Amino acid sequence: MVMNFEHQYIEYRDSGYWIKEKRVSLDSVVYQWRDGLSPETIRECYPVLSLKEIYGAISFYLDHQSEIDEYLQQAEVEEIEIRQRIRDLYPEAARRIDELRHTAKLRTR
Repeated sequence: MVMNFEHQYIEYRDSGYWIKEKRVSLDSVVYQWRDGLSPETIRECYPVLSLKEIYGAISFYLDHQSEIDEYLQQAEVEEIEIRQRIRDLYPEAARRIDELRHTAKLRTR
């Protein structure tokens, strides 16, 4: 779903919402903010962004929360479908990745 909007810090391009003139997606900022990171901490993760841009992204999200949540949910569904197609195309590689993940989990316990 694409909204008609004009915003100081957010633009829609390449089938997604992005910080204007940057290569950082709105998704990246929103997920980190929803995970509890402060705008200042998000700034450390994305030094290319100013605090104004980060606060602007959060403000845009809050102003359009239902639409953006729907967009994020659709993106997650598409990611799951793509991952499954890759697993179907490369079953041996998928099996090996699963083994490596299992081994990594055992090591972190």
